[in-house]
Amino acid sequence: MRAAALYLVLLALAWPLAAHDLGVTRPAKPAVPNTPPSPDRDVLRQGGDTIADAVAVTIPATFDGTTTGYTNDYDEVCPYAGSTSPDVVYTFTPDDDFGITVDTFGSELDTKIYIYDSDLALVACNDDFYYGDYTSRLENVPVFGGVQYFLVIDGWGGDHGIYTGYVEEFVPCVLECPAGAALEGEPPIVDGYVDHWNGGCNTPPDYPFQDITSPIFCGKSGYYLNASGQSSRDTDWFHVIIPESGELEITGDAEERSYIVEIGPQYCGLGVIQVVSTLPCSPTTMSITWSGPGSLVWIWVGSQTFWDGATYEYDYVLFLNLTTPVEPHSWTAVKRLFN
Repeated sequence: MRAAALYLVLLALAWPLAAHDLGVTRPAKPAVPNTPPSPDRDVLRQGGDTIADAVAVTIPATFDGTTTGYTNDYDEVCPYAGSTSPDVVYTFTPDDDFGITVDTFGSELDTKIYIYDSDLALVACNDDFYYGDYTSRLENVPVFGGVQYFLVIDGWGGDHGIYTGYVEEFVPCVLECPAGAALEGEPPIVDGYVDHWNGGCNTPPDYPFQDITSPIFCGKSGYYLNASGQSSRDTDWFHVIIPESGELEITGDAEERSYIVEIGPQYCGLGVIQVVSTLPCSPTTMSITWSGPGSLVWIWVGSQTFWDGATYEYDYVLFLNLTTPVEPHSWTAVKRLFN
């Protein structure tokens, strides 16, 4: 295939994903149409209208329902105020002291969730954890045995609709860097951080990339506030060479929800060719074959989310087939270590 034609094919592949945001700062929230709620409430396992008629669940629990047709009873600043969205309420009373995770990923509305204790004091609140679809997540919220809590499912602005989610005991993901791995070596993330280490297209005018030449690579990503006080994330940009096999495989895992992205065409007006998502302690693999042996690949690694709390770093690890295996199928065996 001629070079110009190949470029057009790659551009066509990249275009559907070009809107995938690879930036450092949280993008602006889109406008929410203020559609009047309809009266239809008959959807799946539904929360109650108010704290007085909250639906009781036992941890772990899943919930599905709609906020459409319910009343706007509650609102909290986290960090957005002034919601006119209808909301619904669940209640739970844990048997013991532990941390919980509440997640609404997959909901059809821009969710906003918060937890009150039995005195109706705010315990925790989140609006946008997953900035791509603006759904919510609370992680490792401490709760105490015998205390009644109320979970409110709300929306941003006037948004309403079908929600889905779960509440479960929090189990942390802790990764250990394997012996012999190459280390990223990036300076610690602090508020006001500017990434001159491997910030790539997010750090003009030097646009620093880092080369990965080792079959095992350990890095760090995380969250911080930039100099303007905006919620920001560390994004890592890498150069990798397709091995002699003609196929590059990258198996990644991370302590927080992260993306591994193949970028192309390779310039800073960039598009996205493919994306794989890693859940905590749940490795996933990306395969790249189109470039051919010896070709340069641009790879982006970073958090799926932004965080409004304190500066925080987490670990990730990448396994790459950059050396010829000594034994047949040894790369597959390495990946099985994650299972």
